Amino acid sequence: MRAVVARVTEASVTVGGEVTGAIDEPGLLVLLGIHVDDEASAAAKVATMARKLHEARILRDEESCATTGAPLLVVSQFTLYGDTRKGRRPSWTAAARPEVAEPLVTAVVDALRERGARVETGRFGAMMSVRSVNDGPFTLLIEV
Repeated sequence: MRAVVARVTEASVTVGGEVTGAIDEPGLLVLLGIHVDDEASAAAKVATMARKLHEARILRDEESCATTGAPLLVVSQFTLYGDTRKGRRPSWTAAARPEVAEPLVTAVVDALRERGARVETGRFGAMMSVRSVNDGPFTLLIEV
């Protein structure tokens, strides 16, 4: 499981002209990818990813979403597992199939909400337009 996490001042996801998720205050934009092997240890990875995202001290003044109540916008992103080592066309074999990935993305969102996080989302499998205003910019990769 891999997440690209950006500290933002605002962010939104639009699908077909409709905003499906938005945060209009400082928080985190999370692009979340699921690996083909993540299903085997799903429960542990889901809990760890949710904890890391919620408690990452990457907001201003080394604060986290857990300490400030800042929102997260979580967007599924299978392309995080694109392999470009050969040729010019990425291979997607490391990305989990939709029937495996969707429940795991949903489980991470649910685990964040169970921790008390305010979470907005995109729409799994849809062609999404993601807009963000990076703060810093500050972006990092979290893997579990």
